[in-house]
Amino acid sequence: MTLSNQGPPLQILVLHGPNLNLLGQREPDVYGSLTLTEINKRIEDQARTLQVKVSCFQSNHEGALVDAIQEAWGQVQGLLINPAAYTHTSVAIRDAIAAVKLPTVEVHLSNIHQREAFRHHSYIAPVAVGQISGFGYYSYILGLQALVQHLRETASSS
Repeated sequence: MTLSNQGPPLQILVLHGPNLNLLGQREPDVYGSLTLTEINKRIEDQARTLQVKVSCFQSNHEGALVDAIQEAWGQVQGLLINPAAYTHTSVAIRDAIAAVKLPTVEVHLSNIHQREAFRHHSYIAPVAVGQISGFGYYSYILGLQALVQHLRETASSS
């Protein structure tokens, strides 16, 4: 991956959806034993390696996530999101991502396609650059790497 030192660093908003504040305690066999604070630290470490800036935000409230997406418009270049249960239910989050037109990568700790049938559908995937799931906290790292690569390739081709 080529790093660019030209211009200001890319800014990425990382959004965590409902119940992710309980990571480390909640179903560790499904979601792993790391806390959200520990995951954010690993995301921030990877961001430094990639020479980008990240800001992380978690909410259990759909409207707060929609507000964060709208407020990111014109402030960041990309969005990394784990919508959690809102993946399967939130047209509002999908519409907010579509409205702001920020390149978005959707991530999940578990492989949503190996779980209950209702988890197989994502409202977010059709408006995302891509989706990464099933690698535990590393889904966020892979998602950040992919998003940064996408943004840099898009910038260099324009």
